[in-house]
Amino acid sequence: MPITKIPAAGFSDAVNFRNIIINGDMSIAQRGDVTSANSSGYKAIDRYRHTISIATWSISQSTDVPSGQGFAKSMKMDCTTAEASPGSTDALAFVQKIEGQNLQYLKKGTSSAESLTVSFWVKSNKTGTAQVNLFDEDNTRIIGKQWSISSADTWEKKTLTFDGDTSGALGNDNGSSLRCEIWLDAGSAYKTGATPTSWESLNTADYFAGGTLNLGDNTANEIYITGLQMEVGTTASDFEFLPVDVNLERCQRYYQVLAPGADKYIPIVQYQSGFRSLAYVFVTEMRSAPSMSVDTFSNFSAFNGVDTTTNTIHAYEEVAATNSTSMNVRGVRFDAEL
Repeated sequence: MPITKIPAAGFSDAVNFRNIIINGDMSIAQRGDVTSANSSGYKAIDRYRHTISIATWSISQSTDVPSGQGFAKSMKMDCTTAEASPGSTDALAFVQKIEGQNLQYLKKGTSSAESLTVSFWVKSNKTGTAQVNLFDEDNTRIIGKQWSISSADTWEKKTLTFDGDTSGALGNDNGSSLRCEIWLDAGSAYKTGATPTSWESLNTADYFAGGTLNLGDNTANEIYITGLQMEVGTTASDFEFLPVDVNLERCQRYYQVLAPGADKYIPIVQYQSGFRSLAYVFVTEMRSAPSMSVDTFSNFSAFNGVDTTTNTIHAYEEVAATNSTSMNVRGVRFDAEL
């Protein structure tokens, strides 16, 4: 049974799954908190890829949330090594990439293209101006809006509306078509243009045009974000909270961890003398054939063997061991992120 519905134009407030962003309440964090983050990649909170070439950061799931709004978790970024003078092409941002096949109802590239509204809650010790961009990867087009932190150490809600784009249709496939980007700091190469308040061909100088937040310039700096929502229309509705099992399954389409224990089980099959095989069955179908990594192996060797013909089963670890040999696997991770 499908877990999503496509909202009809004009009825987004009445339809479940109106939030295009997955894990907007930051409640799923399969990777766990990270420290000393100074390179780009997926960190801590599921579905968010960080661009980090400014400063060094601890990124974690926090319980500091806006009071009375229903949130239990937020994403925290804490500067641990500052960089007050970043290189011209350095950047600090985080982004969610969205499959084109989930966005066809936006009617992008037609005269009926839908407007989008992005809203979120933010708190930081530092005031200043930052930028949200929507970037069309299929057609290399961008639109952006500035937003400001007005009061230090205070939760504030931000709402930004973006016009629909009548140029450039999005691919109807499982590739990354649209990115929702939140920029927090950047070098001069990304700041010397103008904020692209209407859709335009990409000019990298517009990514963080006029941005003053410069979050990486002091180890006292930190930021918390939660309640990220992107929806059809020109107004922000209340945040759409999903049951934790539904939210987790949506995240597991892109990344999942299997491990022995109370909530996960890996069957062990001996298929010939002197060898054992661990077979991992995915919790849900993944976006594409994933890569596989393991946290810890003990007392045996292993190889990866993801079957590229299916996204639902057939990833194996083969081990040389006797029947009495201890087998210790802390976690097996499958990654099909965009």
